[in-house]
Amino acid sequence: MKLKQRMVVLCAVLLLLGLAKIFLLDGGEGSAASRRDLRAFRKMEAGLSLSRGARLTHTLQSPWEIASQWVGPREVYPEETPELAAVLTALSSARIERADVGYKGTQLKALLVLDGGQKVVFKPKRCNRDYGSVNCCVTRFWCPVRILGFRRAPLVVGRNVNVRTEIKPVATDQLLGTFLMQGNNTCFYGKCYYCRESEPACAEGEIMEGSLTLWLPDVWPLQKHRHPWGRTYREGKLARWEYDESYCEAVKKMPPYDAGPRLLDVIDTAIFDYLIGNADRHHYESFQDDGGASMLILLDNAKSFGNAALDERSILAPLYQCCMVRVSTWNRLNLLKSGALSSAVRQALAFDPIRPALAEPHLAALDRRLSGVMATVKQCMEAQSPDNTLIEDRMNLPHP
Repeated sequence: MKLKQRMVVLCAVLLLLGLAKIFLLDGGEGSAASRRDLRAFRKMEAGLSLSRGARLTHTLQSPWEIASQWVGPREVYPEETPELAAVLTALSSARIERADVGYKGTQLKALLVLDGGQKVVFKPKRCNRDYGSVNCCVTRFWCPVRILGFRRAPLVVGRNVNVRTEIKPVATDQLLGTFLMQGNNTCFYGKCYYCRESEPACAEGEIMEGSLTLWLPDVWPLQKHRHPWGRTYREGKLARWEYDESYCEAVKKMPPYDAGPRLLDVIDTAIFDYLIGNADRHHYESFQDDGGASMLILLDNAKSFGNAALDERSILAPLYQCCMVRVSTWNRLNLLKSGALSSAVRQALAFDPIRPALAEPHLAALDRRLSGVMATVKQCMEAQSPDNTLIEDRMNLPHP
C-alpha cells in the first residue's frame, strides 16, 4: 500500500476511535470506565434518600469517630457510607457544649463544640432563599458536591438553634459581647474581617437558622494555597488569566499543577463553582505535606446560589483555557443531564432539617448551567480531539 493510502487509512482509524470515545463517554455504557462510573452513580442515587432521625445501632463508636475514620487523602467520606444519615442526624441534634467566636476569616461564623467534643462551624442564614448572598446558602452547596461525586467537602447539615437556651448559656465572654437585640429578635455579629455591629445575624425571636459544618480531624492539618484563577479584587486590574488565553500553559509548568491530580481538581472545582454560582474561590486548601497528591478541599462556598438568573461563565476559565477534564467527571455530568441533576439535589435536600433549602429557580439554574458546562467540553473535543480533552485520572490513595 502506498504511503498516501496508508496515511488516509490511519486518519480514518483515528477518526473512528475518536468518535467511539465520544459515544462511549457521552451517555454510552460500552467502556469499562463508563460501566464503573455508572455503578458509582447508581450507588449515589440509592443513597440520596436518607432516613431522618437515624441512629448508630451496630457499633460502640461515636458518630464523630466514624466520620473521622472516613477521611483520606482523596476524599472526606467514602463512596458507600451506610452511617451517613446517623452522622448527619447527630450533627443536627447533638447538644451544644461550648460556643465561641469563629476562627479567622472574612464572614460571620461561630465555633461550636458538640456533645462528645466534636468541633463544628455554625454559619447563620443571612437572607431569604429566593435570592442568596453571603452565608445565605447554608447547606445548599453540599448536596451538589455529593451528587457530582466530588467527595471533597466536609459534612454539612442545616440546623435551627435556640439562641437563648442552646448558645448563650455556653458562650464565651468574647462571643456574648457581640449579642444584641433588634426588636424581639436576638442577634450577634461575632468577630471577623467583615463583621460589623451594624450588620448582625438575627434569629426569628430566639430561633436562628443556619448550617453546621463538621470540623476535619486534627490529624489532617490543612495548607492554604492561592487559587491560580483567583481574581484581583482591585478595580481596573485584571488577573493574568482574564486577558491571556494561553494562561493554562503557564500554570501547567508550576508545581503542584505540573504533575499529579491537582490541576484536574481545580477544573472539577471550576465546574462545581459554576453550577452553584460561586465566583469567589480566591484560595483553596489541601492537606499539608501532600506533595501535590491531596485533594483540593471545598471549604469556602459561602457566596454560592446568589442570583439564579446569572451564569458567570468566567468561573469556567480553568476548563475552557486548559480544555481538559476527568473522564469520570464527564461521565457523571452526562448521567446528570436532562433534569437529573436538579431532581437528585431536590431529593437529597428533602432530608435536611431546614428544608426546603433551595428555591426552584436555583434548581432550574443547576440544569441550565450543566448544559453550559457540557457544551464547553464538547467545544474542546471538537477543537483538539476527545483524547486530548478527556483525561483518565483515577488516583485513589490508600488511607494511612
